[in-house]
Amino acid sequence: MDELTEQILAEKENVDVAMNNLKTAMARTEKTVIELAAIATFLHNIYNGIENILKQILISRDIMVPKSDKWHKDLLNKSLSSGIISEELTNKLYKYLTFRHFLFMITDSCWMRNNLNPWLMIFLKSGSNI
Repeated sequence: MDELTEQILAEKENVDVAMNNLKTAMARTEKTVIELAAIATFLHNIYNGIENILKQILISRDIMVPKSDKWHKDLLNKSLSSGIISEELTNKLYKYLTFRHFLFMITDSCWMRNNLNPWLMIFLKSGSNI
């Protein structure tokens, strides 16, 4: 088995684990914030696995992997234009990419609320004398 096949199979195994975990979490009748966070994480892991597979295929074909602020979208476009994925699949993956960005925005907001607010309170209590 060649290196690319091994890499893809390893990544596919990770995706399969995340898919199974997602199915288990989705089957729960009541979903607390913990289950919802787990579901979001599983979706994120599945999408990342697909991205990793696409990157490996592009690299194996000596096609430059995009490196920009919007490299995730560029990766999908490059994979489409290189004939690795179809337009239909590209459009489906855009939806996961949008979710991924949304997830990071929420995660960043939570981090800021939990970590920035205490510093803001200290600043405000000091009378803003800095």
